[in-house]
Amino acid sequence: MTLSTERDISSRALELERLLAAVAHRVVAYVADVDKPDARIGDPVPPKQLARILGNQLSLPNVGGGQAEFLAVLDEILRHSVVTWHPGFMDKLYASTNPVGVATDLLLSILNTNSYIYSVAPVLTLIEKKTSHEYAELFGFRSPWSGGITLPGGSASNTHSLIVARTILYPDTKLKGNGDYKFVIFTSCHGHYSVEKAAISLGLGSESVWAIPVDKDERMRVDILEEKILEAKTQGRTPLYINATAGTTVYGSYDPFDEIAVIAKKYNLWFHVDGSWGGNVVFSDKLRYRLKGIELADSLTVNPHKMLGVPLTCSFLLAPDHRIFQKASSLRAPYLYHSDVTDGEDFDMGDSTMGCGRRADSLKLFLGWKWYGKEGYAKRVEQAFGVTAHLANLVSNRPGFCLISSNPPPCLQTCFYYSPSGHPMENDAAYNTMVTRAIAYELQACGRFLVDYAPPTKADGKGEFFRAVVNAPTTTRETVEELVEAIERIGKDLKL
Repeated sequence: MTLSTERDISSRALELERLLAAVAHRVVAYVADVDKPDARIGDPVPPKQLARILGNQLSLPNVGGGQAEFLAVLDEILRHSVVTWHPGFMDKLYASTNPVGVATDLLLSILNTNSYIYSVAPVLTLIEKKTSHEYAELFGFRSPWSGGITLPGGSASNTHSLIVARTILYPDTKLKGNGDYKFVIFTSCHGHYSVEKAAISLGLGSESVWAIPVDKDERMRVDILEEKILEAKTQGRTPLYINATAGTTVYGSYDPFDEIAVIAKKYNLWFHVDGSWGGNVVFSDKLRYRLKGIELADSLTVNPHKMLGVPLTCSFLLAPDHRIFQKASSLRAPYLYHSDVTDGEDFDMGDSTMGCGRRADSLKLFLGWKWYGKEGYAKRVEQAFGVTAHLANLVSNRPGFCLISSNPPPCLQTCFYYSPSGHPMENDAAYNTMVTRAIAYELQACGRFLVDYAPPTKADGKGEFFRAVVNAPTTTRETVEELVEAIERIGKDLKL
């Protein structure tokens, strides 16, 4: 090593040390501020107004401004972003990460490697294989070959599962495409929109996705599923794939996996479970019963960045035999994949996907699991379900509220109407929608809560309703009690 190279390395390390120290000071203060009584979750600012506020901070210069410019922009980003660390962030199916998550993301940035081939990501490859295998075993995939891969989000995992299903069940499609097949995909009417997007991506078209009605508990009607499979056959179509859901986006319902598995096997369809949201109840022995029959699935999507507090994004696609992913996707590009598959094991993870560049997202779950353990994750999940049940009880016993989730709700979101008049189900849909949106806006404007709302999915729906998501450990019993009181207070002062 030359002297000049030594100086370069020292200079880089020093620059990193100075920058990290400055950034750490700011982000630690950012997180610490969340615990203050007057902490704000963020303000609702329209896009063009925010652009004016940011002004020149959005411009890209010819001459760089170095650390000073970097920190100035960082301050503005922190100042004008939604604070997902805030206990009142109850809007989406994720929230803040945690200290170990932040440190893991930093480690991945320092390594800055691509986990597509073993030679450039040896330890990270072994971690992905080990973590996905242990994760798959939790779901009942007991084969020595059980495991999977990580993909950039639940939608990507669902899409890849459909690619795998088509290739494994109909191998000629890998070379010839859909050809004369008229594939049909079946999913609950409450299934995630990514299933329809996956069908579009594969050239099947959105009309190939048939939505199956749900029962009174918002679960897929298995009797109608079978009827629709037979209907597709009589039309000369090829039933291909059933998507069941563990924790639907709005109501949080869990489909009857054991019953669906029987139908899938009877008609030779691929059985996939989208457990992006609710799959992580698997860590809790008390709550795992919600996943009854999930071990019968052919593939499973599950996202640790939801419910477990793992940093975005971290999504796994798991299967009883992970070798199906390599079989469905491999092209063995000789300029990239040089290692041989030995003893049936492939260590070039990228060859099991349809992409190339991939971040080692499995490290996020691996280090979180090492830190908290299965028991720690179980406590987190159980706490969240307890707070959700508490919110449902509050809503079901207060004047002016109408709970439309079951009590307790099946997952971590509580759906309800509120009306200042005291009788939301006697109002027309337009009025309820106006009230819901106005209160949701004021909740954020007061800086304490960010809560989502959703349109009705039933014929007797009465307009848009609140959907409040509990994200433990930040969302507590006190948080949801304050939310209910804030809705009442804003509702009484509402002028429509």
